[in-house]
Amino acid sequence: MAKQLVPADQAAVDAAVARWRGSRDAPDRADLRLLTKHFLALLQQRAPGNSVEVRVPPYAAVQVIPGVRHTRGTPPAVVELNAETWIALATGELAFAEAEHDGRVRASGERADLTPHLPLG
Repeated sequence: MAKQLVPADQAAVDAAVARWRGSRDAPDRADLRLLTKHFLALLQQRAPGNSVEVRVPPYAAVQVIPGVRHTRGTPPAVVELNAETWIALATGELAFAEAEHDGRVRASGERADLTPHLPLG
């Protein structure tokens, strides 16, 4: 079973989002880690399931969205992206379709479109 992430304290998230918005050229790795895990935890809460694996290396990966469960190997649907793109999607600053079109998101498989679940905060 995939590890369940826990959302961060909202005050810490708000501060990290403000710093992230102000330092896009060189975002702080601690802020990227906090925000990535926080927004993945929210996605787990709002779209529980095991049919899609969302990967944000090197910070975390979660399984979400109801459907076919996988237990070994590559899941039936995978979404992979970097932390900056994930945070932009989660905060509503970037649309999933735009990120996928621009190559910032690699999505494959059924249910890999996260549009119905975004933004998160």
